[in-house]
Amino acid sequence: QVQLVESGGGLVQAGGSLRLSCAASGPIYRINAMAWYRQAPGKQRELVATIRYGGTTDYADSVKGRFTISRDIGKNTVFLQMNSLKPEDTAVYYCNAAGVQTGWGLRENDFWGQGTQVTVSS
Repeated sequence: QVQLVESGGGLVQAGGSLRLSCAASGPIYRINAMAWYRQAPGKQRELVATIRYGGTTDYADSVKGRFTISRDIGKNTVFLQMNSLKPEDTAVYYCNAAGVQTGWGLRENDFWGQGTQVTVSS
C-alpha cells in the first residue's frame, strides 16, 4: 500500500518561513504529479501548488512569489518552501500524489497524506 507522510508543520510568526516535506513509500513505479492542498477551518480544501513529473509547476494566486514546490523524484518526496507567511496561510496542509502506478501499465491511483498543521500568528 502506498503511504504519504508529511512533516514540517508548526507555529510561526507572520513573515516567517516553514518547509514542508512529504515522502511517499510503498510499491511505487511512477508518480505523475505531486501537490500540496490546504484546508482552513470552515473552508473547502484548496490547491496550493502542483509539480508534475517533468518538473512543471503551478501555484495558487494567493501563494505565488512566496511558496516554492520542489520534488526529489528518486526519493518520491515533495517539498513546499513557504516564505513570508501570513495569518491567512493558517490551515492543515495535505500532500497529494496523483497518477501513482505501482507497476508499468497498471492503473493509476491517487493518494493523500494525513495532513500537517501550519499556524501563522499575527
